[in-house]
Amino acid sequence: MLKFNPMVYISLLLLFNQLALNNASAHTANNEIQHAVIHTSLGNITIELYANKAPITVANFTAYIQDSAYSGGDFYRVVGLDNDQGTPPISVIQGRANSEHVDFSPIPLETTALSRIQHLDGTLSMARGGPDTATQEFFICIGAQPALDFGGKRNPDGQGFAAFGRVINGMEIVNNIQQNRRTKIVEDAYVKNQILTEPVQILSIALVPVNKLSE
Repeated sequence: MLKFNPMVYISLLLLFNQLALNNASAHTANNEIQHAVIHTSLGNITIELYANKAPITVANFTAYIQDSAYSGGDFYRVVGLDNDQGTPPISVIQGRANSEHVDFSPIPLETTALSRIQHLDGTLSMARGGPDTATQEFFICIGAQPALDFGGKRNPDGQGFAAFGRVINGMEIVNNIQQNRRTKIVEDAYVKNQILTEPVQILSIALVPVNKLSE
């Protein structure tokens, strides 16, 4: 009968753990930063997505991309210091999927305390109501928006919003969208003067390999 040798067991366990760590490191290296291009009716916005810092949020966003949910969607809401009804005021544009797409299940909130991704100029983040309710609507920051970080005052629960990427090219398109003030009358006072009469169309969002970005 074979005898149990604790040293052999420990050695095998250490070897297994090291192999697992090496595999995880290689996976992270390949998936640290993903890139995508938001094709809009006003021009293209190139973004990078931080899968290593906000894996759940990035996986959710890319799932919607791969399901063509954003094709036919739009940037429909613009918020600035001159039309914001919330406190403290912020400056963002908000996008959404096409009206025919059925939302996936809401995702857990990856706060900025976990991801360490701050809401700076060009940051992408998920829109939400309560915690763990984000689906497909997202926004892009114009200027630094610390009120949207964990502990910020913008959301009453203090959890902030799930930042997951940033614009690396095309902020002029973002600014052009945000400066559009042709808005329509709505019943909800909170979004008064924020809902565009003619939303800026999202033609598609496509994931792009980093070596194809300059093409």
